[in-house]
Amino acid sequence: MKKLALISVSDKTGIVEFAKNLIEQGYDVISTGGTLKNLVDHNVAATPVEDITQFKEMLDGRVKTLHPMIHGGILAQRANPTHMAQIKESGINPIDLVCVNLYPFKETIQKPDVTDEDAIENIDIGGPSMLRAAAKNYQDVAVITEPSDYDEVIDRLKADNLTVEFKRQLSAKVFRQTAAYDALIANYLTAEEFPEKLTVTYEKVDDMRYGENNHQQAAYYKDAIPEKYSLANAKQLHGKQLSYNNIRDADAALRIAAEFDQPAVVALKHMNPCGVGLAETVLDAWQKAYDADPISIFGGIIVSNREVDLATAEKMHEIFLEIIIAPSFTDEAYDVLAKKKNLRLLQLDFSKIDANQKDLVSVLGGALIQDRDLAHESISDFEVVTKTQPTKEQLEALEFGQTVVKHVKSNAIVITTASQTLGVGAGQMNRIDSTKIAIENAASKSGFENAIMASDAFFPMDDCVEYAAKHGIKAIVQPGGSIRDKDSIAMADKLGIAMVFSAKRHFKH
Repeated sequence: MKKLALISVSDKTGIVEFAKNLIEQGYDVISTGGTLKNLVDHNVAATPVEDITQFKEMLDGRVKTLHPMIHGGILAQRANPTHMAQIKESGINPIDLVCVNLYPFKETIQKPDVTDEDAIENIDIGGPSMLRAAAKNYQDVAVITEPSDYDEVIDRLKADNLTVEFKRQLSAKVFRQTAAYDALIANYLTAEEFPEKLTVTYEKVDDMRYGENNHQQAAYYKDAIPEKYSLANAKQLHGKQLSYNNIRDADAALRIAAEFDQPAVVALKHMNPCGVGLAETVLDAWQKAYDADPISIFGGIIVSNREVDLATAEKMHEIFLEIIIAPSFTDEAYDVLAKKKNLRLLQLDFSKIDANQKDLVSVLGGALIQDRDLAHESISDFEVVTKTQPTKEQLEALEFGQTVVKHVKSNAIVITTASQTLGVGAGQMNRIDSTKIAIENAASKSGFENAIMASDAFFPMDDCVEYAAKHGIKAIVQPGGSIRDKDSIAMADKLGIAMVFSAKRHFKH
């Protein structure tokens, strides 16, 4: 008796040639619906599933393969005499190969005008059932769900090398595919913000050369439905493969750049901004970001939220940079920057960050998930708590500083003007050390005479206020909320500087 292959696919890529090769290898083909029509139209001999089941498909195609004549043929264990006797008694022929891919649920829900009715109709039921049945019985049944596996399956059949080990690999792939498929459906239908079960699915982008360090292996995955404004959707125009650390740094820089509507350039190093500049032109924004810390920017990540022009590219070309990300590059700018063969140039749709998505962080044995910190405190949110009132220019600088400081690792202090960072104190175990580092980096820079200080969290004591005021800071923004706020306010009043409370803490661990 010839072997049976069941073929039912949404993605018709390569299926005609695959079916013809199966027939050449001694298989009879059974098929359904559009797949059957496609095969017959290409002169491939195929038997309708309903000829096997003796049952017409019903409910607009929702029921066609959900039948013992199909699932009995797939699930029967060939080495089990009872199984084989039962299917023989029922007139069921074993099915030896199942080739199925699923209704395009993912593609459907990505359509801008998708309705719930369309989405639900594209939830496959029979397909996953056949795939899971065949995958469970992989010792006896080869199961294929991706066109990329067709050639290897045929090659192995021709070489009589369709081993149990290989069929187990195909089985594992099926369970990964169906798990990812179900995760997309569950996420689409889930209304709870934090459901009792969290299932996420990612698709592999690339194997990394190594991870955070060269003794660590790593790979890069993207969301099954990646966001527009994300590195996963960027188009790499030039340069070598992104590294693990490149990806993390670039992501951090993109989050900062998303804060600003006016022309902005962000320079980032080791997950912290070393320079942020705002201006009327991208060239001037670049110059401010560069001048903010011309030492740390070396080997840094650059994000510009405006097209990079020739003049800016020529400035960027003067130093060593790892990555430049922008919505576009002029042809002349690209030609200048591409002279450096390893410099990565990435083009990205500068849409806003999706506020509906969550941030997920792994911990040993689990994960933490939270809302993204997209809060933005503006001048109207500030409460002046000192006798000295901030000037209009200081308020603008305080808003800018408050925007930047939430992207700096805690404990975080930044010294800024209204359009440029001057000093960044990041990741220290106490706030006074962050304050000292930020002021030391800023004190010699142009604009420091009008600088303000922003803190990501409240001052537990008045030492940071005292240090800042005695070293030339004229105004401070901090969230407030300490039981010793009165001490910091009193110190600011004593030294004659303005201080405002933002009312929101922005820890970044």
